[in-house]
Amino acid sequence: MQKLTSLLAPMATWEWWRSWFFIFLGCAIMGSGFVFFVNPYNFVPGGVYGAGIVLHNIFPSIQVGTFGYMFDIPLMIIAMLVFGGKFGVRTVLAALFTPGFMNVLTRLVYPDEAAVESLDPALLLGGRLDMSDDLLLTSLIGALIIGVGQGLVVRQQATTGGTDIVAMLMQKYLGIKFSNAIFIADGFVVLSGLLVIGFGLGTGEAAAGGWTLTLYSLVCIYATSRVVAYILDGASYDKLLYIITEHHDDLRRFIIEDLDRSATYIKAKGMYTQQDKEMIFLVVSRKEVHLVQQKIKDVDPRAFVVVTDAYDTFGEGFKPFPENDEIKAE
Repeated sequence: MQKLTSLLAPMATWEWWRSWFFIFLGCAIMGSGFVFFVNPYNFVPGGVYGAGIVLHNIFPSIQVGTFGYMFDIPLMIIAMLVFGGKFGVRTVLAALFTPGFMNVLTRLVYPDEAAVESLDPALLLGGRLDMSDDLLLTSLIGALIIGVGQGLVVRQQATTGGTDIVAMLMQKYLGIKFSNAIFIADGFVVLSGLLVIGFGLGTGEAAAGGWTLTLYSLVCIYATSRVVAYILDGASYDKLLYIITEHHDDLRRFIIEDLDRSATYIKAKGMYTQQDKEMIFLVVSRKEVHLVQQKIKDVDPRAFVVVTDAYDTFGEGFKPFPENDEIKAE
């Protein structure tokens, strides 16, 4: 027993470091998405940083990341109280790192203080990354980068703060899917962007194409929520097969011995023949589907097979059942 414990200890240490690595990596990726593809174009993709962009238009001397600190502190306190100390520590460090990273990166990619205040994309990296002529592509690239970063952080059962915490509270107490909850919460921030940037409320001057910027912001929010859902739950890599054949023994040996899986017999009855049959219910990975099809073709070319997606598969050989408080996008 002591030997087993000593062997597991390095694994536990590695998982601990790996978890923190992905948290900070996700925060850096997310912050980069804002600095390069969102903040310079006045997109308001929700969250505390979207609110920060709105307020930066009113108070240009204060950076977007600094506003993130102002919003995150009370929300982090709530996260610690609701989700526990372990979750709270991760949230605190992730939420403190992200806006600081954004502030530092912003000063590195703009030439001077005036450029930092204006966030003019023509001055970003000396104008080498100015995408003002293709705002739709810019919003989609920003959404992809932010979604990947946000998803990496949330996969470690942490959050970057802000409306992530609001979304997790909505999931916990209202039963709303995490990605949908983000979409709802961020919608309120977009409305504030429409008022301030689109109509000039608080600034006295409406931005050119304010309505268009709001639409791009909505595109960015939706695309981000889809990327987060993909990062958390992944694509549907499992396939579900319904097989009707007269050669059960050959397929049974193939499934158990070659695929090292199991399957289930389901009682069935042919509608035309009125004969009782046994249908095989089998779940395999996507890469194994071709092997099964070839085997069925070899042993019974007259077999009837239906292949469909298995969105989530839990149990031995597949994913473990989620914990009660585990974050799920769908």
